[in-house]
Amino acid sequence: MKSALNVLLTAALAVSGAALAQTAQTAQSAPAPQAALAPTNAAQLAAEARDLAARARAAYPAGSASIDQPLWKQAAERAEAAVGAAPANPDILKLRAQIYTEVGFWKQAEAGWRAYFALAPVAAGQNEARAAGNVQYNLGYAAYTRGQAAQAAAYFKACLTLDPQSVPCATWAARTALESGDYALAQTLYAQALSLAPQDKSLNYFALVARNAGTYGPAATQAFSRAYASLDAGRRAEALAGFQEAARSAPNFPEAQREAGRLALELGDTQAALSAYQALTALPGATASDRYNLALAQEGQQYGLKAVQTFRTAYSKYAAGDRAGAEAGFLQATGENLTYAKAWAWLGRVRYERKDYAGAAEAYGRAVALDPNDKSSAYFLRLAQQGK
Repeated sequence: MKSALNVLLTAALAVSGAALAQTAQTAQSAPAPQAALAPTNAAQLAAEARDLAARARAAYPAGSASIDQPLWKQAAERAEAAVGAAPANPDILKLRAQIYTEVGFWKQAEAGWRAYFALAPVAAGQNEARAAGNVQYNLGYAAYTRGQAAQAAAYFKACLTLDPQSVPCATWAARTALESGDYALAQTLYAQALSLAPQDKSLNYFALVARNAGTYGPAATQAFSRAYASLDAGRRAEALAGFQEAARSAPNFPEAQREAGRLALELGDTQAALSAYQALTALPGATASDRYNLALAQEGQQYGLKAVQTFRTAYSKYAAGDRAGAEAGFLQATGENLTYAKAWAWLGRVRYERKDYAGAAEAYGRAVALDPNDKSSAYFLRLAQQGK
């Protein structure tokens, strides 16, 4: 009689379909048993498979295992031949499943674990179940990246049944539920993930998104989640477009506006940052940091973001007591934008404080010329000119 785990894996296979594509790493066809292999004794073939696997681990860089590497391919071939010689031997079935799992040949690994569990049922959370759960996770993530949400959800569910302590499976099961608009299930799954990793900032963040998702609607929520995935993958321009899409779909979505603004600043797109932070600061719950970034975007529009960021870094050094670093930063900011009156004024200040009156007079003179209404700079300009 089939075990519960075997039934589950069979169901996952049915969902995936016979034609489900492998990930790029596992796109090769399964190694066929070689009739010419010698010896033909199952135990000897299994021993050879284990030896080849050990040699492969020693020969190739850690984490690079692939069915395309000769030693791993030979190990899989010996394991297949051993299974052919002793198809009812659970130890040999497990060996084959373990080899396919280690090389990331996920569909073959799934079939291998299913065959093993049919003969040797195990409880959820045991080492073999966790290994099979990892296979389901990788199949699920591959389906997710292809946009096959239903298949991904089925794989992640199977993974959690096999390995209830898997944070990645709980995380991505929650993510697929969130993007599919099943907000109640998403909240349940995020709670499960957080019970396993309570300090995970990303999980806490998305648990909040899941709680508020009904307010923003499925289009905005899905766009936001996909944008976050793009950001995780380093595709920042694509992520910015996704956050902006989420914000357009739900202008009251503060996290979408905040992520769009923050990322736009990183990318140097001051107009996009300005639009996001203007919308964000008009919403309830805007923070001091949001208002700070709005001012940064506004000033960046006028003087150039690089000059403003240089100025603010210099100001932080000044506040920390690093007067030499501050002076160098203020000077750099004036070089990045010669019309940046505030940078000239602060350059004058640090020079004045170290009694470089000639240098202070030069800087204050530029500040006053650019901003005749700057009474403070005009006052200190007179003092610097007098050497006081």
